[in-house]
Amino acid sequence: MPQPMDIIFLSEFRAETIIGIYPWEREIPQTIQLDLEIGLPHSKAGISDDVADTIDYGKVVERIQQTLVEKHFSLVEALAEYLAKLVMEEFGSPWIKISITKLNMVRGVKRLGITIERGEKS
Repeated sequence: MPQPMDIIFLSEFRAETIIGIYPWEREIPQTIQLDLEIGLPHSKAGISDDVADTIDYGKVVERIQQTLVEKHFSLVEALAEYLAKLVMEEFGSPWIKISITKLNMVRGVKRLGITIERGEKS
């Protein structure tokens, strides 16, 4: 029988990065919005009240911000894949759902982006 999974979430996390396929997008940083749901492996933090028993979301935010400064992507799909792999491998999450949104990029469209889910949600 599958065990329930605790999920931490980061909503409306905004950051500046170089992303896009058009020449002007490769020169001007854009604000993107990230929404993450991160599955916690064997979370005991609710009982122990110890950050060592969970994924430190502050460190996740720092690592994502570092990535957005150091790496540039053409497609939101590629950025989403990269961040999903990063969180799963570096922080030990068995499952992640990430939405990446470009804001006000297309006339008449307030938000556009992608949502991906990776790993096993038990």
